Amino acid sequence: MRFDVVTLFPELFAPHQAVGVTRRAFESRQIEVRLWQLREFAVDAYRRIDDRPFGGGPGMVMLVEPLERALAAVRAERGGHGPVVHFTPAGRRINQACVSEFAGGEGAVLICGRYEGVDQRFIDRHVDIELSLGDFVLSGGELPALALLDAVARLQPGVLTEASHQQDSFSAGLLEGPQYSRPETLAGPVETAAVPPVLLSGHHAEIARWRRERALELTARRRPDLIDAARTRHELTAEDERYLATTRL
Repeated sequence: MRFDVVTLFPELFAPHQAVGVTRRAFESRQIEVRLWQLREFAVDAYRRIDDRPFGGGPGMVMLVEPLERALAAVRAERGGHGPVVHFTPAGRRINQACVSEFAGGEGAVLICGRYEGVDQRFIDRHVDIELSLGDFVLSGGELPALALLDAVARLQPGVLTEASHQQDSFSAGLLEGPQYSRPETLAGPVETAAVPPVLLSGHHAEIARWRRERALELTARRRPDLIDAARTRHELTAEDERYLATTRL
């Protein structure tokens, strides 16, 4: 799949593709990332890509014409359109279901806005999907674009083991429960010193149930909306419901 990123700061993206386990997806070309410097599509001597907003107000607005020239160049090189994604606080919240959709697709054109935003006429004419990283404001669309690329890369075959990403938070509709490693016992308070005995038992069914119960407990306490959504999708078993009904959260 191919992602074309239209940005004022392409230098932010290259390091991300060369580090960590997700680099496998980029090195193997499972995910191809093409970076487009928006200023190259400005036509004046100052390489201007923004101007003051009509109606007054603070900040600057990204201009339609450089964005349209950049998009035309992207489409000519891609040999097809692909969905155009704009990152904005008004967009759909990026979640695991959204990531899975992109992971199974052919890529997209990512528009990384800056300043007070993008001229609405470009959005109305060209944007297919608007996405948000969360209910807060960033200085630009680069961080949401990087987050999307990272999340999509993790789901590519061979990047992680299948079991690894299946246990991730949100993959099964719940938050992932606690994890433990060596040593088995730490110095300090008794209540936080030892690994739970069930994880040392070697009894796979009991371990799986313990992990499921911890995930249910954590999700019900911190994100009850996810429990409600799992119920709506009929993803909770009768045993899950009994545990939730009898557990003090």
